[in-house]
Amino acid sequence: MNIVPPKPFFYKGGKQAVLLLHSFTSNTMDMKKLGKYLQQHNYTCYAPLYKGHGLPAEELLTFGPTDWWEDVRQAYQLLKDEGYEKIAVIGLSLGGVFALKVAQELEVNGVVTMSVPRHREALFLQKRAFYYAKEYKRLEGKNEDQINIEMALLQNLPNHTLVEFQQLIDVTMDKLALITTPIRIMYGALDDPLYKESAEVIFHNVVSQHKIIKGYPNSKHLMTLGLDRHDLNQDILAFLHDLTW
Repeated sequence: MNIVPPKPFFYKGGKQAVLLLHSFTSNTMDMKKLGKYLQQHNYTCYAPLYKGHGLPAEELLTFGPTDWWEDVRQAYQLLKDEGYEKIAVIGLSLGGVFALKVAQELEVNGVVTMSVPRHREALFLQKRAFYYAKEYKRLEGKNEDQINIEMALLQNLPNHTLVEFQQLIDVTMDKLALITTPIRIMYGALDDPLYKESAEVIFHNVVSQHKIIKGYPNSKHLMTLGLDRHDLNQDILAFLHDLTW
């Protein structure tokens, strides 16, 4: 079976732009419904695709957080080059970590985070990558014997990418006090309890004057695609409307 690779998307709306950042091992599909919703309310939305994402795990793991952060920086600069001076950033999971890093290092009008971990061991991230790898191989139509052979080979690859990912999370969390931008912090009540704890850590450590934290009762990890997505979309829109653009 041929798998159609996902792509970045650019939904043009008004003069206020939103940078949408997807999660690890996923792709821009995480953000399409939210992007369309915000475009309908006159926001321009751009979502980059991180290098290796949407491809087999063997290719995904040849890249790392340094590459993916460069994708985020280039996406931010693309919006600037297109003439958008006012930018908010919204991120899910890894994208939420990057959204915090954007708020620490670049100039934005507001930030929204969803399902952000405050710490993840490289071993956990490896399990996530292996799950992605197996599901991708099944989508390709490979039989279980072939999948098992390829998975055994995959486990022999060095995990420096995932160690770097763990370090990225830790360093970003250590610098939360640099964030003064208005921020909305969201988590799913049906997700791992770690994410509620992480949301509370972010809320208490950023120094933003305007900060909101909220859990969504019917949401798991991919909040933008879950049962609470309509409430989530409306809350994000209200947050953006309240920003000083």
